[in-house]
Amino acid sequence: MKKSNLYGLIALALTLVMIFSVAVSANASSPLSAEEIDGILNTTTDNSKTANPVTEAVSKVSQSVVVVRNYQRSASNNYYGWGWGYGYGNGNGNGQTTERLAGIGSGTVITSYGHILTNYHVIEDASKVTVYDGKNEYEAMVVNYNATKDIAVLLVPGLNIPAVELGDSDQLLEGETAIVIGNPLGEDYMRSITVGVVSALDRELQTRTVDRYGRRENITNTMIQVDAAINSGNSGGGMFNILGQLMGIPSAYSHGSYFSGDAESIGWCIPINEAKPLIREALEKYDGESVQPGTVTPDSPLTNGTDMTDKPRLGITMTTLSDTNTAVVNGVLPRGCIVREVDASSPAAAAGIQVGDIIVEIDGVIITDASELQQEILKHGAGDTVSVKLYRAATNPLEAQYISDIGEGEYIDLQVTLQVVAQPSAKN
Repeated sequence: MKKSNLYGLIALALTLVMIFSVAVSANASSPLSAEEIDGILNTTTDNSKTANPVTEAVSKVSQSVVVVRNYQRSASNNYYGWGWGYGYGNGNGNGQTTERLAGIGSGTVITSYGHILTNYHVIEDASKVTVYDGKNEYEAMVVNYNATKDIAVLLVPGLNIPAVELGDSDQLLEGETAIVIGNPLGEDYMRSITVGVVSALDRELQTRTVDRYGRRENITNTMIQVDAAINSGNSGGGMFNILGQLMGIPSAYSHGSYFSGDAESIGWCIPINEAKPLIREALEKYDGESVQPGTVTPDSPLTNGTDMTDKPRLGITMTTLSDTNTAVVNGVLPRGCIVREVDASSPAAAAGIQVGDIIVEIDGVIITDASELQQEILKHGAGDTVSVKLYRAATNPLEAQYISDIGEGEYIDLQVTLQVVAQPSAKN
């Protein structure tokens, strides 16, 4: 017999002996003793050996990410007209409104005073914004925002949640670890953690969005691309580095309106340095002795029966241009009050307000209907100067036969010095 065959037989024999021995050993103690069972089950894991920079960062910052709730008022109204003709789509219903939870996003606590960073689209159109920390719900104030950059700063005075440290997003490196914490798909998945890498920096992402007055526009923002999973509800949360520093705000992912096409592992975060100017403004306005929780919208509008005798006015006739107006629905015109007439000797005429202009803001307060405009004007006396922002289309909307005739326009800022003027009907 050849040596090679002999060696093969010997190896096979040894293998059979080992298998037989293991089988005998496995069945040697039956039933198993309590000591043997304890030896199998009573094990420990040494966290000092499994811990890594990601787990250390998460332990520092995860409790600083909160739920942001967006409440909105809805009304049951009977509408007449189709939105561009008679009535401009104004409601003529019973006036009953209810406040309901409209959306949920994420936010990150960034100061020990209760400032929270989130996305503007998380709190957009809210009548009330609250913050939920997993146990309690707190009413929040919106103290600063930029709709174009999709950033908002909230304030919850006395919020007892640790603040995270802000990083320097200009120092990010491609391939660096990206830790995303937020509330994907709502509160059931609160403070979920996903981990990936920074896929790319300085990505220009063009989005079609709606400005703060309801008019559609195309904007381009510079974003951080990551492959950590980002889903609906993550918006406004935190993108951290392994030091636990907040480096970005998760804002969009590869599905839906933010991105044309459908792709996996593409998420977008706003660099934290883009938010720092807004945070600075919010901190400069902060007064710890006077802040009180509040809501996003102004106080309740005045009733139609308000006595305007001897009150300063703009001197215009106007109509509310609401969300139901066809031009507003299509994003051609913003919400606000469209000017139908201007008195020749009025403060409005002196400031340059024209028929067809749409007033969208008074002294920084967004105007969505005539009663809100009236309320802001009544805060002032004769001789006071107010800041008026209006939208002026290329063609007077009141004269346009079709929406396509209106064309592009521009926002204009004017200063109007109020005076007491005669009070024709339906004027303000």
